[in-house]
Amino acid sequence: MKRVQDFNVVGYNWLNKDNYIITLSSDSDIENIDPGNFAEIKVPNSPDVFLRRPISVLDVDHNENTIKFYIKAIGKGTRQLGNLDVDSKVSIVYPLGNSFSILHRKKVLIVGGGSGIAPFIMLASKLKDEHTEVTFLIGARSKGDVFLIDEFGKFGKVLVTTEDGSLGEKGLVTQHSIFAGNMDFDHIYTCGPDPMMKAVAQIAHEKNILCEASLENMMACGIGACLCCVTPTIRGNECVCTEGPVFNSKDLKW
Repeated sequence: MKRVQDFNVVGYNWLNKDNYIITLSSDSDIENIDPGNFAEIKVPNSPDVFLRRPISVLDVDHNENTIKFYIKAIGKGTRQLGNLDVDSKVSIVYPLGNSFSILHRKKVLIVGGGSGIAPFIMLASKLKDEHTEVTFLIGARSKGDVFLIDEFGKFGKVLVTTEDGSLGEKGLVTQHSIFAGNMDFDHIYTCGPDPMMKAVAQIAHEKNILCEASLENMMACGIGACLCCVTPTIRGNECVCTEGPVFNSKDLKW
C-alpha cells in the first residue's frame, strides 16, 4: 500500500563529502518495505526544487520506526536533503516499485556499483533469513569510493574491484577473477550504472544464471504518470517506477 507520510530527520552519517546516509523517524507505523522498493522524497523548504527525488531504501527498523536512505549528493536537491536540521520534517511517498525475488537459492552473487549498492543491505538480510550463501562484488573508481563494506560483511563474503587498484582487484567489476572460472551461483542481483549491469547480465546469460537488474532511470513521479522513466522490454515500453525498478535481465532490450 502506497502512503504519503511525514518523517523527522534523526541524523546523518556522512561517508565522504558527497555520500551520506540519512535516518528518518516517524510517529506512525512504517509500511512494509521489500528489498528493491524505493521512495520519492520531497526536499523541504525548497520551492526551486519542485520534483521529489527517487531514492532506494537502504534499511528499515520497524521496532524503532526508522528508515534509512543512502544518498549520493549529485545535484541541488540531494545536497539540500543532506543539510537539513535534526527534527526537520520530510515527506516521502513509499513503498514504490517492485522488489527483488527472494527465492530458495543456495548461493547468490550481488553486484553493485556506485549508489547502486543502496538496496543490498535489505536484500542480504532477507537472503540470510533464507539461509542463502551471499557473495558481494562491489565496484568503484578508487578506495575512497567504496562504502558499507563492514555492513555487507555481516551477511556474506565481500569482494571489491577498483579501477585504480587502490582496493581489491584492479579493473572494472566484470573483470574480477570471480567471473573467469565456472560460476556455481544460482542467482545474480545487480544495481548500478547501465554499462555495468549490461555486462553483468551478459555474463549471467552466457553462464545460464538468472539475473535481476534494478534500473536507475530518472523517476520523477514514481507512479507511472510522467513516463520519463520508460524503458524498452520484450513486452514493449514499460515504466521503471511501476513495472520495475527490478527486471529479469532477459526481459530488457538493452
